[in-house]
Amino acid sequence: MKFLFILNDPPYGTERSYNALRLAISIPKHDPEAQVTVFLMADAVACARAGQKTPEGFYNLERMLGRVQSAGGRVLLCGTCMDARGLTAEEIIPGAVRSTMDELAQTTITADKVLVF
Repeated sequence: MKFLFILNDPPYGTERSYNALRLAISIPKHDPEAQVTVFLMADAVACARAGQKTPEGFYNLERMLGRVQSAGGRVLLCGTCMDARGLTAEEIIPGAVRSTMDELAQTTITADKVLVF
């Protein structure tokens, strides 16, 4: 089954992105055949900023996205949203990909489940 997670909220300040990634990490544990794609848009593009420093014991969305990737998942970022926030491709985590609305549309069409956070 193909899962598409669309995240809109910033990495910190709310827990919506955190909770979305918790689920995105958990699904492949229960279904190794599952294909997970995380599409970051609006303020959520900052979730993929490399070099995040968080207090000891606090969740770190950079590491969580790495876990999604380690399980075979894809991490895509809205290019327009990156530009609006001054985030460059060099500043994002390895393996994350600058993307487009056309790619989001195609991924949405082919997904079995779309979850929006």
